Amino acid sequence: QVQLVESGGGLVQPGGSLKLSCAVSGTINSNDYMYWVRQGPGTEVEWVSAIHTGTYKTYYAHFVKGRFTISRDAAGNTLSLRMDNVNSYDAAVYYCALTRGPVLVSSTTPLNHYSYWGQGTQVTVSS
Repeated sequence: QVQLVESGGGLVQPGGSLKLSCAVSGTINSNDYMYWVRQGPGTEVEWVSAIHTGTYKTYYAHFVKGRFTISRDAAGNTLSLRMDNVNSYDAAVYYCALTRGPVLVSSTTPLNHYSYWGQGTQVTVSS
């Protein structure tokens, strides 16, 4: 069993920065993927970034590339998302999620299709 607990959400001004964290407990295999997934008001779930748990290779959605940075500590206990140059489209509930096995899921995979996910943390963008 895996537990994922997000933190770090809050209010950020347009152009500002925020760092989200996800505390990870349980067994993570070396061939899994971890994600940051978001759902904005009235929008579908979409993943913004992913990282392979064995190679630490990272993936980004085009709309956050160059602005967001995903990372995972060496012990595997924390997944982070550094968000820079935030804009209004980034306002959403952000979830930490995990899929088992070697396949990176598509960007519009519903949240309940992930193997595990957290309760989410709200990011609000406003001046």
